[in-house]
Amino acid sequence: MAVSLRPLTTNPVEQSDRGTYLYISLFSAVLYTVLLTAPVVAGKLTEQFAASPSQVGALLSAELGAFSLATIPAYLWLRRVNLRTATYFFAVIVILGNLVSGFIDSFVLLAMARVITSLAAGSITVIILTLSRKTANPSRAFGLFVVFQLAMGALILAVFPTLYADAEVGAIYWTLAGLAVLCLPVVRGIDGEALRAPALTDAADKPKLSLSKLVLGLASVLLFYVALSGVWSFMAQISAEAGIALSPTSLVLSIATVAGIVSALLATVLGDTPRRGLYLRLGFIGMILSVFLLLGTPGLIQFAAAAIIFKFAWTLILPYLLSTLGDAGGSQVMNTTNLMIGTGFVLGPMIGGTLIERAGMTSMLVFSLVMVAASLLCVLVVQHRPAEIKQEPLR
Repeated sequence: MAVSLRPLTTNPVEQSDRGTYLYISLFSAVLYTVLLTAPVVAGKLTEQFAASPSQVGALLSAELGAFSLATIPAYLWLRRVNLRTATYFFAVIVILGNLVSGFIDSFVLLAMARVITSLAAGSITVIILTLSRKTANPSRAFGLFVVFQLAMGALILAVFPTLYADAEVGAIYWTLAGLAVLCLPVVRGIDGEALRAPALTDAADKPKLSLSKLVLGLASVLLFYVALSGVWSFMAQISAEAGIALSPTSLVLSIATVAGIVSALLATVLGDTPRRGLYLRLGFIGMILSVFLLLGTPGLIQFAAAAIIFKFAWTLILPYLLSTLGDAGGSQVMNTTNLMIGTGFVLGPMIGGTLIERAGMTSMLVFSLVMVAASLLCVLVVQHRPAEIKQEPLR
């Protein structure tokens, strides 16, 4: 009996997707660490530089703003360069920026270094979002994008305060540099020419929806992030106003974070599915319900239910919302989506804080409810496909 010695072959598309998934997972976890460490970094900056709260706030806002403003120059280079080369270039800037930040003793120079570092990190994020939509299963790719951010966030909240209790802020920046170095080996797993190949650029990169629906899709992402960042930023304050102690509040928010990881994992496992629209609607309904539960003065159990449902719904929605935008258009649409995310993160706490100061917590929650509902309506319009009119043949 003859035995075939022909080696087993792997589907090139699946192999490429695995490399892309690994790239998305590691880089999203490490790059977003810059934002997730903000509470720890803020305290260190205040101690080390004798910085005022407004100075620290301005630095962190500038860092976050640069992260999303990286979208603008990306319109020029995203489809013109090799993505591997671009990632190595920006990753080196991230590594050097974090290393240099650890040695700077001037607050102004530190702010400049953090802005440059964040611009580079945001540029890699643009590549992540664009490659995610080009995989065979975009919902799974976006799910990994969310899961690894949340997992790193949970790890940071558990480890960083203890690990860096007696260290200067430089130790945190040097850790971020080390984590970025660990990401470099996965860069070779992506297709560097994914956006430069003419056949792909002309066909796959062409918007598939009307301009009005593309605008509504981007508006949906912006409104979604305005709502979630506004509510989540003041979750502890909502609890305090309801008379709930800090210890149970911290426990509830930790459990909510775990619930968010679970729902993002669920979206990742399910991936693209014919029921994507249903899951998206259920997520939005859950988010609306959770904000309703926060109205008034919720007790501990009601607050816990609201926080857990809010986080679960938020991270269930996000992969499917991003994949909906991925279906709608090309690389520049995903590039603009990154700008919407960053803008929403900036506007949410700003508008929320202003509303709380002027009209109380209820006004902020009602505003967020309106934003979530408006985001859902935009998605429904984007996903709506007019029924085809069947014509009877002429007799």
